[in-house]
Amino acid sequence: MDVPVINMKGVEVGRLSIDATKLGGEINPALIKQAYVMYHANRRVGTVRTKNRQAVEGSTKKIYKQKGTGRARHGDKKVPQFRGGGHAFWKQRDPEDYGKDMPKKMRRKANLNALLSKLLDNEVRVVDAMSMTAPKTRDFVNFLEAIKVDKSALVAVPAENDHIRRSGRNVESVTLCQPSQLNCFEMLNHRYLVIAKGDLQAFLDGPQAQTGKSAKISPLGRRQKETA
Repeated sequence: MDVPVINMKGVEVGRLSIDATKLGGEINPALIKQAYVMYHANRRVGTVRTKNRQAVEGSTKKIYKQKGTGRARHGDKKVPQFRGGGHAFWKQRDPEDYGKDMPKKMRRKANLNALLSKLLDNEVRVVDAMSMTAPKTRDFVNFLEAIKVDKSALVAVPAENDHIRRSGRNVESVTLCQPSQLNCFEMLNHRYLVIAKGDLQAFLDGPQAQTGKSAKISPLGRRQKETA
């Protein structure tokens, strides 16, 4: 699979060859959905709370006199039957854990497979190099227009590329992430993926692309123990 490489003005300057079999060969919707549900569930905090009438803020003054009105007897307005009052069966519990898990190899295969789907749909913009002389949002928006990104975009840029990160963080339809932290949840939540050629190559050659036995026998990225 040959992917066009463009510069920041949108002009094609080369091609990048990517082995589709390394990305799964073909799209596996069931695997991608399982990983997507896992990433989505792990974002839930689970700290839902409701208030009883004692916890609701407001006056405790009796709303009208006890007798002579012909209406029901009431005290303050914080009881459950009034709008804005407390809950009759209030929820006060410890944070609930909605987290899910998947084997590491399955997660990596799902992320690579999601990248394959974006490549097949021509929704990946591979830039030869992303750099700016100063952080400026207008220049960043012009850059996106030049590479024909007209919808939401996930821009994978390293933390040390400060000018690009500061220029794109104020754009509403743009989400920034580290190239090594690409996952199917973020890729599928955005129409386009914008990434530099070197960062994409490092992702495909790094530990996030290890899905075979080598991930256990000789994992990449692991710190070597210092020998005395």
